Amino acid sequence: MRLNSGNIKETMAEARRILDEEKNISPALRAIFGLILVFMEAMLTRLGLNSENSSKPPSTDEQKTKRKKRAPSNKKPGGQPGRIGKQLKPVSDPDIIHDIKIDKRSLPQGQYKESGFEARQIIDIDVSVVVTEYRAQVLVDELGNRFVATFPENVKRPIQYGSSIKAQSVYLSQYQLTPFARVQDFFMHQANITISQGSVYNFNLEAYKALTSFEAICKNQLIHSRRVNADETGINIAGKKYWLHTACNERWTHFFPHKKRGCEAMNAIDILPKFKGVLCHDHWKSYYRYRCQHALCNAHHLRELEWSFQEDHQKWAGDMQAFLINLNKKVEQSQGKLSKKQQRYYEQKYEAILLAAEIQCPSPDVMKRAKANEKPKKSKSRNLLERLIHYKTDVLRFMTREDIPFTNNQGENDLRMTKVQQKISGCFRSEEGALIFCRVRAFLITCRKHDVDASQALKDLFQGKLPDFVGRAKLGE
Repeated sequence: MRLNSGNIKETMAEARRILDEEKNISPALRAIFGLILVFMEAMLTRLGLNSENSSKPPSTDEQKTKRKKRAPSNKKPGGQPGRIGKQLKPVSDPDIIHDIKIDKRSLPQGQYKESGFEARQIIDIDVSVVVTEYRAQVLVDELGNRFVATFPENVKRPIQYGSSIKAQSVYLSQYQLTPFARVQDFFMHQANITISQGSVYNFNLEAYKALTSFEAICKNQLIHSRRVNADETGINIAGKKYWLHTACNERWTHFFPHKKRGCEAMNAIDILPKFKGVLCHDHWKSYYRYRCQHALCNAHHLRELEWSFQEDHQKWAGDMQAFLINLNKKVEQSQGKLSKKQQRYYEQKYEAILLAAEIQCPSPDVMKRAKANEKPKKSKSRNLLERLIHYKTDVLRFMTREDIPFTNNQGENDLRMTKVQQKISGCFRSEEGALIFCRVRAFLITCRKHDVDASQALKDLFQGKLPDFVGRAKLGE
């Protein structure tokens, strides 16, 4: 039997009304029944939550939950007109050439002469070990004094791993999120190189230390940028709950793990206290402690409006959802440059929806509370409505500033692979391991944003060089 949430809510409302009107119930019994109703309301709310109407991840959805179908498109399957495709192209200097001769016994009798050839190429890879030996010249003078040529700075031992092996180890473990044991297995079976898990950890630690200056430059760039996307997500470090914080934009990414989620962590990171631009976030209250402009994530609003419309039967929520989606399309079509007249028009429509919502979803009547000093209980829909009313400017900032996005997807996207890492490895074994992951992964994501190859960036890093964009940022270019 499938329960109808609407019927349950009506029944619970009727039960609460009868409970309020009944005068012959003892205070203890009234409190017990009230507690049961509150518990049932909370459970009913939780049962109605999924990834489409809340911040719950899709992995928590029931398998039989039907996903919304995308609106039909007139586009044909495959690449669209104007798309630049990528395909294999023959090379002019192949590494290996196999000449194929014709078996002349299969040819008809006659005279033949060479007329060139037809070529077909196979592109493949061959993982192999390359050993480079440095031989420093030794000279001895007539007194027997021995003089040895100076080795390159990065050649410090009689035998050691090269920058390519170190870079590939860090790339696999921090970018592709491959556990150390599988990195070890990869090198053993693909290249016949024996690398311990301890060595893989040491390569990551070496990269972490080499990126100290990068992190300082990254934080400075974010502090002085026009917009920062901020978000946080829970992580597990040695069985304890920590929070991984990110501050990022379209060019730079910074990660940092901390035991706290709020201002204590944000102050320790020391980006937001100095930031004066527009901060995009999901309305976590701690962000409003900082004196900068704010822009709220409308993806969160759309999900919450979905719940209010579908589960709480709030018509205004459906109207507001449709309004925000349509407004975002208009902003995109105008490339973020709505005229002042258009902005005022949409602002008035926004206010009109909220005005109707005040009637559909009124504030709870304080006079009906059992105790005069008791804080009135507000529904989830009412809390959402008040947020949309009080933070109208921040909700609509994407309409008035062309550099402000509709959602906080930039912050969420940068954090997303952290959840994958937690699913693969379960946790970070130590706080030091989490710090290494945060700094190295932030560097690799930032390289990707600047169109710098991650593998090459790591190889250069182990040779003592940072990408050019970091140097330009340091010089203030």
